[in-house]
Amino acid sequence: MDSAAFRVERQPCGNDGRGDPMSSASETGADRRPTVFLSYARDDRARVTPLVAALREAGVDVWWDDHIEGGQAFAAAIEAALVRSEAVIVVWSAASVRSDWVRDEAGRGRDRACLVAISLDGTDPPLGFGQYHAIDFSHWRERGDAPEIDRLLRALSVCAGGESPAPRAPKLRARGTSRRGVVAAGAVAAAGGAWFLAGRPGWEASGAAPKNSIAVLPFANLSNDPSQSYFSDGVAEELRATLSRNAGLSVVAPTSSNKFRDTKDDAAKIAAKLGVAFLLEGSVRRSGDVVRIAADLIDGSTGFSRWAQTFERQLTDIFKIQTEVANIVAEALSSRMGAAQAQAATAGATFDPGAYDSLLRGRALFNLGGDEATHKAALAQFDAAIAADPRYAAAHAARSRALAAMANQFGTSQTLRPLYDDAIAAARRAVGLAPRLADAQSALGYALFNGRMDVRGAREPYERSRVLGEGDADVLIRYALYAARTGDDQAAAQAIARATALDPLNHRAHRAAGNVFYAARRPADSIPPLRQALRLNPTFNSAHAAIGDALLSLGKPAEARTEYLAEPLAMFRLTGLAIVERKLGEAGAADKAMAQLVATQGDNALYQQTQVLSQWGRKEAALDALERARAAGDAGLIYLRNDPMLDSLRGEPRFKRLLLELGFA
Repeated sequence: MDSAAFRVERQPCGNDGRGDPMSSASETGADRRPTVFLSYARDDRARVTPLVAALREAGVDVWWDDHIEGGQAFAAAIEAALVRSEAVIVVWSAASVRSDWVRDEAGRGRDRACLVAISLDGTDPPLGFGQYHAIDFSHWRERGDAPEIDRLLRALSVCAGGESPAPRAPKLRARGTSRRGVVAAGAVAAAGGAWFLAGRPGWEASGAAPKNSIAVLPFANLSNDPSQSYFSDGVAEELRATLSRNAGLSVVAPTSSNKFRDTKDDAAKIAAKLGVAFLLEGSVRRSGDVVRIAADLIDGSTGFSRWAQTFERQLTDIFKIQTEVANIVAEALSSRMGAAQAQAATAGATFDPGAYDSLLRGRALFNLGGDEATHKAALAQFDAAIAADPRYAAAHAARSRALAAMANQFGTSQTLRPLYDDAIAAARRAVGLAPRLADAQSALGYALFNGRMDVRGAREPYERSRVLGEGDADVLIRYALYAARTGDDQAAAQAIARATALDPLNHRAHRAAGNVFYAARRPADSIPPLRQALRLNPTFNSAHAAIGDALLSLGKPAEARTEYLAEPLAMFRLTGLAIVERKLGEAGAADKAMAQLVATQGDNALYQQTQVLSQWGRKEAALDALERARAAGDAGLIYLRNDPMLDSLRGEPRFKRLLLELGFA
């Protein structure tokens, strides 16, 4: 959950709303230890004891029932501790979900908006707490330096006012636990609920933004040539990417940052809307092979410049300029880039001005998301970049993504396979040249999964992309969808929460969040982020159909039909109508929609035909269509593992065999 959105309406944790916060005068500033209330079932005491020890080692005061002394009123002690605590950790398990005490204590934390949930054994939160995503502790080895403890500390930091608990154990400090996750910490703790707040029209972040957060605004083109705008945009995007590879910074992604290209809002308003502490803006003037870049770091709370500098260099030094600016900004934000991060920042780069120029031109075309001709023009630019520098890994990765997009959007039964084969080859070349380039790993995972249905083969590059691209919202979106469709709901929720925190105004991120919840069989939770996607982009395709699918799962066919009718993409509109009309008793309308689906989409919609036939109860016909979809390489098969529309087929041997062959089982 986006911590900025989380602060919109909450009362400060540790304050019951009637008096002063719980911290005393002797526990203020750097000496104050964050205090949390731990709610758990007594059956889990043996497993909870090392958790308490790990938290205390990290500098957190933990109140649990060991604090209740003999003769002290049990309920009164708990009530007092709940009021004093800055956060409530609830430990869900098979035992605790049955405990009225635990539910009541968790309810107090939920009502005060400072609940942090963990799952000790993989048990899902009970009814009423589903919007608070539980951090998975089922594989925790009871080590204080484990990733699970890091995620828990980051979540607690949000409830403590945005500051990480001061680590007292040397080994935790030596590990360099970063504060980068402040924005995402609330997301991990409560991934399901962010869109209930962020989805309100006109919402803005409030409260203090994380001190390490920054947005790079579009750079102005001062070249007296409007056609050079692609270059200034590209420089800003490259600089943003360089900063995002710094583990000490939280950098807002381009979609959200670019929303303010022509805004009249002042710096403070922009920073508030994006939930960041700083803005980086600037300008680019290009004359031949000489480029002049002016950059200005602005304090979002005051609107005053914190640092400004102008660089004039040869175009061959463009990456040196970007790295230099990134280092200065990082230092100004007290987060230095290490050697490994500096190396990652230049992964996949080129020093050929022509190659770099072609890449930027291609990206500008690709980002338009236009028709097939626009995609082909973008591909031609990526090819030109590779021709100028055959070892330009970023260009090979971009080429792969362009080919995959063309296959996905415009491919036919004749062109689909060749396009995806080329996309895989380009991604493999990019990975071979720059293994640490997150975009290359992500492109390979996408092409393998969507193009060849190679579930197992896609796992390694996707996992690598997640590690390398933790600051890249697009990489995280693609990873989250893969994780969701292969059944790793926990990883999917964490990744998409981070992505929406980095790119809160990106409609694609919110649609992906809806898809993640739907794949996890949480249709009610999928609807708010999908609505938010449509608020950000009312013409966005597939979002209305996805809401229709969720409403259908919730037993609301009439409402689902309204959404399907509003869907602009014919394939999904007709599929939904063919299903819902039959459920509403309109067999003629259902048959008509199915006939239109077959006539207009043909073999490109074999998976959708399978969905319709399955919902109609025609199992054998549905399985036949599914096998034809497999033979045709239909990308719709990526939904196979957890698509509720196909639940009637899951007991069939042919269906089970296909799941096994594809690598889902």
